[in-house]
Amino acid sequence: MTGKAGMAAIRHIVVMGVAGCGKSTVGAALAGRLGAEFLDGDSLHPQSNIDKMAAGTPLNDDDRAPWLAEIGRRFPASDASLVIACSALKRSYRDIIRNGDPSVVFVHLQGTRELLDARMKARPGHFMPASLLDSQLATLEPLQQDEAGIAVDISTSVEDIVDQVETALGEALLQA
Repeated sequence: MTGKAGMAAIRHIVVMGVAGCGKSTVGAALAGRLGAEFLDGDSLHPQSNIDKMAAGTPLNDDDRAPWLAEIGRRFPASDASLVIACSALKRSYRDIIRNGDPSVVFVHLQGTRELLDARMKARPGHFMPASLLDSQLATLEPLQQDEAGIAVDISTSVEDIVDQVETALGEALLQA
């Protein structure tokens, strides 16, 4: 896989953040731009997790651990570059994913609570109710200095966000 500059690009990316930040939309657009496969991590949740969230109950670490491990396993099992949308809210969750593949780079989509709430309320038929946004924000641990990743503001268009991510990934390759 190559980026605009023709350099080898990072193969394994998790687009992360709280509900409503646009992980699936941005992840799919980023994968398309990079010529990578895309997987929405929500599709890997066991039904018990979906039922719990749909009932307005936040997942706990025990609920998330097998799901996160499965996401981590998907990277080395793929023969192609892969972008996965996954909340990855805590450092410990990202560590579980990195246990499957230490080369994973995280793209943290960030926005104001008001913007996130408005987006959650505008999406029909999603199992995650807007009532869980505050618990997700309380759980969120932003990327730390020693984690491979970047943070991007979601207040711009999807195209602008993908441009920012592609530029940052290219700069990371130059520094590697």
